[in-house]
Amino acid sequence: MTINNNYKNKKRFGQNFLVDEIIINNIINSIAAKKNDNLVEIGVGLGALTIPLLSKLDKLNIIEIDRDLVDFWKAKNIDNLIINQTDVLKFDFKSLGSNLRIIGNLPYNISSPILFQMLEIRENIKDMIFMLQQEVVERMVAKHDNKIYGRLSVMLQAFFEIEMLFIVPNTAFEPQPKISSAIVYLTPIETKVKDIDIFSKIVKAAFSTRRKTLNNCLKTLLSQADTKIDLTKRAESLSVDDFIILSNDYKNK
Repeated sequence: MTINNNYKNKKRFGQNFLVDEIIINNIINSIAAKKNDNLVEIGVGLGALTIPLLSKLDKLNIIEIDRDLVDFWKAKNIDNLIINQTDVLKFDFKSLGSNLRIIGNLPYNISSPILFQMLEIRENIKDMIFMLQQEVVERMVAKHDNKIYGRLSVMLQAFFEIEMLFIVPNTAFEPQPKISSAIVYLTPIETKVKDIDIFSKIVKAAFSTRRKTLNNCLKTLLSQADTKIDLTKRAESLSVDDFIILSNDYKNK
């Protein structure tokens, strides 16, 4: 699919454009946009979601790095479309205010950095609906004692309620990626984490060598005398709440 004779998807931006009308409608229904929503779309692309959303909203902020696509959208002169041409990882989401509803088909190559970026602005977020690689979404929602449970699972679940909504087959895109995607819904929750930097430090260290026990992974940070959590276990055996206890014990040392 092209938007003009000169436009082709750019591999460096991880562009795979959603073209399946049924999937598009399912996503739009999941978003359930209301007129005064403070909605932001990451990676507008060809407008599969943008166009139906514009008819429902007073305004829609979009973030797009591709200059060709930005020029395409600017040429349309859409009154309720606010175009932010920038790298999403450098964008100041807080400048858009509070109660942000953030959506997007996230580029595969920077999906994890974007998710960690959302942690930093969680107080400004109402909810988020993203399309990601299916395996990334499965890691996001994984529970402990599971081989795919890891740093991403713990960091996100400590601050968000996460639900996988549905799978998106690779045939829904043009060009077709090699893997399937999934739609995930995130809402901020009250957290018991006292210090996110310490929490991140503990979680990162705990999963640094998955086969080693916590005694080994955390030996420069915590000893068994500092916490009631059993440090003879491996990181994947601990629940999110266990990690919160570990980080709070470290903070209280």
